[in-house]
Order: sequence, then structure tokens, then C-alpha cells
Amino acid sequence: MAEHPELAAEQAYIDEAYRRLEETRREALDLRDMVEVGRGGTNQARWEREVFQENVVRRLADLHLGDASLCFGRIDRAEGDESFYVGRIAVAGEDREPLVVDWRAPVAEPFYRATGPEPLGLSRRRHFACRGQTLLGIDDEWFGAALAELAERVAAAGVDGSEPVDRAVVGGAALLTSLEAPRAGRLQDVVATIQAEQDEIIRADLPGILVTQGGPGTGKTVVGLHRAAYLLYTHRFPLEDQGVLVLGPNRLFLSYVEQVLPALGEAGVELAVLADLVPGAERVVGDDPHDVARLKGDPRMVAVLTNAVRDRERAIRETLEVGDGLMTLRLTVEDSQRIVRAGRRRRRPHNACRPIVERELFAALAASRPGGPDPAELRERVADQPEVREALEWMWPVLTPGQLLHDLFGSKALLASAAGSEVAGGEIELLHRPRSRTVEEVSFTDADVPLLDEAARILGPVPGADDDGLRTYGHLVVDEAQDLSPMELRMVGRRSLGGSMTLVGDLAQATGPWAHDRWDEVLAHLPEQRLPRTASLTVGYRLTAPIMALAARVLTAGPVEVDAPTAVRRDGDPPQLIRAEGSLVDAVVEVASAELEEVDPGNVAIIAPASTLDEVAAGLDRAGVEYGRATRRGLVHRLALVEVGFVKGLELDAAVVVEPSAIVDAEPQGLRALYVALTRATKRLSIVHERPLPAALAE
Repeated sequence: MAEHPELAAEQAYIDEAYRRLEETRREALDLRDMVEVGRGGTNQARWEREVFQENVVRRLADLHLGDASLCFGRIDRAEGDESFYVGRIAVAGEDREPLVVDWRAPVAEPFYRATGPEPLGLSRRRHFACRGQTLLGIDDEWFGAALAELAERVAAAGVDGSEPVDRAVVGGAALLTSLEAPRAGRLQDVVATIQAEQDEIIRADLPGILVTQGGPGTGKTVVGLHRAAYLLYTHRFPLEDQGVLVLGPNRLFLSYVEQVLPALGEAGVELAVLADLVPGAERVVGDDPHDVARLKGDPRMVAVLTNAVRDRERAIRETLEVGDGLMTLRLTVEDSQRIVRAGRRRRRPHNACRPIVERELFAALAASRPGGPDPAELRERVADQPEVREALEWMWPVLTPGQLLHDLFGSKALLASAAGSEVAGGEIELLHRPRSRTVEEVSFTDADVPLLDEAARILGPVPGADDDGLRTYGHLVVDEAQDLSPMELRMVGRRSLGGSMTLVGDLAQATGPWAHDRWDEVLAHLPEQRLPRTASLTVGYRLTAPIMALAARVLTAGPVEVDAPTAVRRDGDPPQLIRAEGSLVDAVVEVASAELEEVDPGNVAIIAPASTLDEVAAGLDRAGVEYGRATRRGLVHRLALVEVGFVKGLELDAAVVVEPSAIVDAEPQGLRALYVALTRATKRLSIVHERPLPAALAE
């Protein structure tokens, strides 16, 4: 293929942009070195130096691209002979004129939106194929009069220049090159190849809730991440202070996507799972059985927790007698009942009322004798007496969320009392678990996290503790939102400062204990400050048409009525359906080894039900095949062994799906889980089975 005639000139321009970027970095470093944050001067001066230092450090982070290419395209306007180079971050020349404009800037929008029928004022869009700073190729798209002029020149030269005016995708050559590149075990940004329907969602208005429904391979996750970066850039004030939070379904997912935002020049977005939002996240390990997790996610648990706290606000059982010098002071049961009722009427968080209860208790003791002592002085003298401390802890204990759940789930009596008419007897058995010696020894599950958060809302902070209160954010991006339980959604809603959120997911891939069939079910548990908006991603970029066609059969057989994405990549290897003649594990090892060679240097995942995971691992060990299990650090080996429940959101060159019928039988949302497993591969899909295939695959 002939080299583009402007390749050298564009390479020189890119080199100049990199030179200016490096100069800007050096200038920022010089500023940092000039500012010494020390102990001298006034408090105001020290604060100003610290703020300045933080700003310089933030600027340095923004200017660090790692291995990502700075500039990936250019747009030429039809009028005015004006061009703009589009890149990850803005770079200015020595004259302060833009050499590269940030992809999020309004002037760059036509780079993503222009089509033949609607060129948005462009005469040409140019895509750069780069490896780091090196320009490898150029792909031009022409519009309007420029396209007609090009066609005339091509025809005069006697060359077949036929090409549709309106391509199916924006920057087809660049997009397909990106899609065919080997996967690296980490999600890559798509800023150079964002498509029009994706860009429309990314640049949607900030306020309110935006629901984005997208099938596998439509880029919904990267759209959510790019939207976070775009909003922080466009609404720097107030979002820089308020914060932007991206919530993922698990830590493997966070590890998989963690490189995207830094590559976009945006270091101001926080990535987290729900457990990170509550104290003691390091003690959240493991999962509950499906029926237990579903119960803990039920909105009835709000009443159960409220009752559990109320059960700990109780009158003493017999009169309290306290010695004070020669006097004996008394707190009767009736006095105690009155104090508890008064505390409940305050309508404050439970812990916030403890000082009030203490004050009322000492006032009642002092009033039990005519001419009794001053309550404040009495408190100083008798507060440490064991019987006084015991009475206060009985009437109104100070509780942490962990203590409340530990006590509640460790006692069938407390559960039965808190359950009232909300939870049936059999469900109490599901919630009960043996008590640990101390709350510090308790390991909580993912399903406990929203309960801990709900308990924190009811209890409030411990008096005197260093607690800044609930952390809220100006915008939240929630991935895999279709799986969140009502209790988890309540937790998410509490983190939203003004109800501004982007929910990303696919109803067809809902596999959790609270898998939703409609987005209305999700929205019902979130703030309704504005009318929610919905958007759909309809074009699939990851999957080839043959793989999508097979997965669509499973989708059609499933419980949700959503359309399968339209695959851009029409060609591709057909999926392999392999019946194991001997050992299933041996067949899996053989197929996985062959797939490693087929997609070299790309990656392969063996996706298996939990019941066969250890057997497959033993088979790989016996065969001497190097592999790794998916961990919180992501897919760090070319061959990864992944349990089907953790594969959602991952992107692979090839996938080997083990025993589909076992996946369907073992997973509560069996067909949906199988659909997820079948839609992970960008190039090749193999299905290895011993049992008969599910009907949707056997057709």
C-alpha cells in the first residue's frame, strides 16, 4: 500500500506537539520546585503554597500520557480554511495558539458526529494511526463539495473511487484496526474511534439520570468512562470540588478499566466498588448464597434495620439506685420510659441522641431527691459508676453499623423482634449466622454492604468520632446497574449530591440476585429530581457477526425482550461447538492451547462454571500449560481461567466456554449468564461440552 503523501508533514506536526507538551511539563516541574511547602510564614501563606503545589501536581498528572498517543485526528472546516488537530489533551504552541485541542472541547465535536448527510461544516476528517509518537498511517474522509471534487479527480485519473458517502461507522479503517488489535488484559480507551451514537451519550447534558442500555460489545463501559472525563472537563466547576465517582461491579472490573481515564488526561475521577464507600471495606469478603443475597437486597430490610435500632432504645427493667455521698438517687422504670420516648421524638440519628439521653438521665437522678444536686455536677461524680454505665448502654447504646449487624444477625431473638411482620420465619433462618467473639473478627459479604450503609444512615456517626459524614458526588457513573438490588440503589442514591447520574448496563446481561427486567424497576429506587432520560447503543463493535448470531439465539430464548446489537464486523471465524469424546477437561486444555496459537499474541480465557473450575485448573497444571486465574489485578496472563460469574465486562481475543448446560443449571439467571459468557471474545469462540447443549445452542 502506497504511503500517504502528507505522512511526513503530519509526523512533523505531531513531533512539534510532543515537543511543546514536554516543554509544558518542564515548566510545571520548574514551578513545583520553586514552591517549598514548609512551616514558615502565616497559616494563610502556608495554605496558599499547599494549594499551589496541589495544582501543579494535578497539572503534571494531566500532562502524563504514558504510552497513549497524544494526537489521533484532524478536522478541516469547509469554510475559512481552518483545521484543528484532536487529541487526548490540549497542547498550545509558543504563541499560545492551539496545536492540539482536547477531544472534549466543543470544537472537536464534529470529529465524532459528522456524517455524509450532516457534515457539520467539515470538508475532511482525518484519522491518524499512531504507535506512541510515531504516525503509521492516515485515513481521510471527505464531505460535501470536497468529496465531489475528489470524486471528479479520481474519475479523471481513471481510478475506481467508488465509496459510499455515508459510512456505516465513523473512521472505518481506524475503528477496524483498533478492533483487530490484540487485547492486552486491560480495557483501552476508544477516544480515537468514538462513534456518533456513543458521542451523543458522552456529551449529553449533566443534570438528572441518564440510562444507557447497550448490548455486548457496544462500548457502554467505555462510553460511561469517557462521559465521566467529558463532564469533569466541561463542568470543571463545580464537579472538581464535588467529585465524580465511577462505580463498578467488582474489583476485577476496576482493575480492568483503571487505565482508561488516565489515558484520557483525566486523573480527577474516583473508581470504586460499593464496599469502598463504607468503613471497614477490607473486611468485606465473599458472597452470600443467592437466596440470602436477594433477601438482604430487599427494601423490606429498611424496616428491619429501623426496628433493630428501635429495639436497642429501651427502658431499664428495674429501678436504678445510685449512691452520691450520703444520698441515694433513683431512676425509676417510668422515668426511663419517659426518657426513651423523648429521645425517639427527636427524629435524629440514634447516636446523635445519646448525649440527650445522658443529660436527661442525670437530670432525673438529681430530681429524685428534693433539693437534689446539680445534674452537671452529679454527672461528673457518678458517670463512671458501673451501674450508671450499664443503664445507659441498656437504654441507648452507642452503636456502629458493624456492631448493629453483628448483634442482629447473631441472634434469632433479635431478628424475630426486628422482623415483625416484614420477614417470615424461614427468612429469619436465612439471615441468622453464628456470632463471632468480637465485631472486629466479623467478615461481611457484598450483600451486607448496603445494610451497613443503611445502618449508618439510621445510627449516625459515633459522638466524638472523627467522621466527616456521608461523602457525596456531583455525578455518578454506575456500570452494570441492571444488577443492583433495591438496597444497593438506595446506597447509590445517597451518594448523589443533586441526582446527576449515568446508569450503564444491559438488561439481557442481568445475572445478580436482583436481576431487573426493566429499567423502571431500577429507577424506582433512585432520586427523582428530574425526569430520567434513556439512550440506547445499538451497534456492536467487539463481536464478529458469526459470534453475535450464535449469542442472539440465547438472547431470544431468555426472559428479556431486547434487541441484539448489529455487528460492524461482518466477517469472522464461526464459533466452534466441540463435543468432548473423552475427558471434558482434556478437551478444554487441548482447545485452549490451540486458541493461544491462533490469536498469538492475544489473550484467551477459559470461562467455566464454579463446579468445574478446579478440575480445569488441575488439567492445565498436568499439561504444563501456563495460565493464571482472574484476580483483582486483572487478566495478567495470556491464558486466564475465569469463573462465569466474574467475566462480565471483560474483553478477550478468544474465549473457551465450558459446559453451557452446567452454566445454565448452576446460575440463577442461567441463560443470561450463558449469554454473557458467549459475548466476551472479539475474534474466536469455542464451546466445549460433554452434556447435551441447551436448546438455544442445539438448534
